[in-house]
Amino acid sequence: MAIYNAPLRDMSFLLNDVLQIDKYANLPGFADATPDLISAILEEGAKIAQEVLQPLNQVGDKEGCHLIDGEVKTPTGFKGAYDTFVQGGWSGLTAEPEYGGQGLPNVVGVVVNEMVASANMAFGMYPGLTGTAYSAILIHGSDAQKQTYLSKMISGQWSGTMNLTEPHCGTDLGLMRTKAEPQDDGSYKISGTKIFVSAGEHDLTENIIHLVLARIPGGPDGVKGISLFIVPKFLINDDGSLAPRNGVSCGSLEEKMGIHGNSTCVLNYDQATGYLLGAEHKGMRAMFTMMNKARLGVGLQGLSQSEVSYQNAAAYANERLQGRSISGTKFPDKPADPIIVHPDIRRMLMDQRAFNEGARALLYWTALHGDIALKSPDESEKIKSDDYMDLLTPLIKAYFTDKGFAHAVNAQQVLGGHGYIRESGMEQFVRDARITMIYEGANGIQALDLVGRKLASDSGRAILAFLEELGDFVKQHEGDRELAVFVGAVTLGKGYLEDAMGWLMEHGLKNPDDAGAASTDFLHLFGLVSLAYMWALMAKAAQDKAGGDDPFYSNKLKTARYFVERVFPDAASHLAKLKAGADSMMALDAEAF
Repeated sequence: MAIYNAPLRDMSFLLNDVLQIDKYANLPGFADATPDLISAILEEGAKIAQEVLQPLNQVGDKEGCHLIDGEVKTPTGFKGAYDTFVQGGWSGLTAEPEYGGQGLPNVVGVVVNEMVASANMAFGMYPGLTGTAYSAILIHGSDAQKQTYLSKMISGQWSGTMNLTEPHCGTDLGLMRTKAEPQDDGSYKISGTKIFVSAGEHDLTENIIHLVLARIPGGPDGVKGISLFIVPKFLINDDGSLAPRNGVSCGSLEEKMGIHGNSTCVLNYDQATGYLLGAEHKGMRAMFTMMNKARLGVGLQGLSQSEVSYQNAAAYANERLQGRSISGTKFPDKPADPIIVHPDIRRMLMDQRAFNEGARALLYWTALHGDIALKSPDESEKIKSDDYMDLLTPLIKAYFTDKGFAHAVNAQQVLGGHGYIRESGMEQFVRDARITMIYEGANGIQALDLVGRKLASDSGRAILAFLEELGDFVKQHEGDRELAVFVGAVTLGKGYLEDAMGWLMEHGLKNPDDAGAASTDFLHLFGLVSLAYMWALMAKAAQDKAGGDDPFYSNKLKTARYFVERVFPDAASHLAKLKAGADSMMALDAEAF
């Protein structure tokens, strides 16, 4: 049976010692986020994750969801857990107080979301998708739409989805066929089929608010002619009560490799009543509000599966007796040493631990910039933080999920044959983690977005600001002997990024295939440099408090050194591959494959 224990000490360390969020008390929502309140939130969040959600993770995987007479039944215990979740106010933790939310900083919500996803990733998708739909309506909806939908979505009474993909098109949304016919009353009749709709039909809430991309006849071709619509499962009366069911139905459930506890639906729209969200033919702008938040959430899922699989692998490595240490017996009182003594087991676990702690720091750091972008009174500060959000969204989505899946596989490897058996729970982590590399934009697309759009946006303003921040850190700490190894990594990483960007500018414009061939390696290079910076920040915070009886800080410094010596060197390999260009990659004729 798998376990999960929320890493509360590490979470608190990041919020209080590294990010020092108390410095942002002047921003809306932060003044209420006192250290005592945050501590209480994290402790209660850990309880619901560990005691309510985690025990249902394997239940959801084994039972899955079932479509019965057009209605989806979620796995045993999911409905009760959902009720507990929303009654505790978790669905409105960071939502606007105007609509019934608690208005706390988004960075606090990210911490709680990590616990939920680690404990039960499939369950967490139900409230998670509601949060993304809420954000789209909040930003792009009319006052009437906000009043109609937001309070009941925040309370968890209603849930939300996003409907993009169709059977004949995935990433290329310009091929979309779903139509929206204008009606005299200002509504639209939506007709078409959407696939891969997570949480598209279920028994957890009384209504489901679908956000659907569709074409209004006569609009421009391609993505410029796409609009976004609110299509509720049940229509809504003027007084807010539910009217008869709308023309949307679940045609089938996808049989999937993982996340069995979440209903992945084929939804059929047959003259369903929908309401335009935002402007006509500007649906992609509104949908990207959802997609960008969802992509950060998927990156969080990659981290969550790496974390929970690490915890289980580390526990097993300390218990499993097999062989003796190659450097001499370490536990002479036992018939064999636990496998934690073997260097290769340590390699897999330390790779995972170094990623988890570094990625968690980068995720929280980015979430804090999201809060600053929304709430800071300083316009230049808002612009910089918003730039960072745009720049880091594809990185976090793709790098975290590539590594999250790879680390779940390595954690499974630690258990050997027992990791392949369902009882241990490890194979579920591998299967659940796999989808994160695909949905909300496949990772190759994220890499192309980073190299092709985000780097050049606003004349490279975001990446140049990031490089300047790295340089400022180096200047500030270059004389600190205790931090020398970490400052050295940041210095080297900054140079790697500048070298890579120079190569892309020289070659990518001449031959777009060179940019495409380099994109994934650049993304992973950028990921390693970003984590090197996070580890430098954590090392500085840990160094200031190390030396006492508490092993937390010395262990943090030991892990930081491992990252620099054993993980970060991969950055040089990514730079070398990036600069190799596209020739050998594109040399074979298509018929040769």
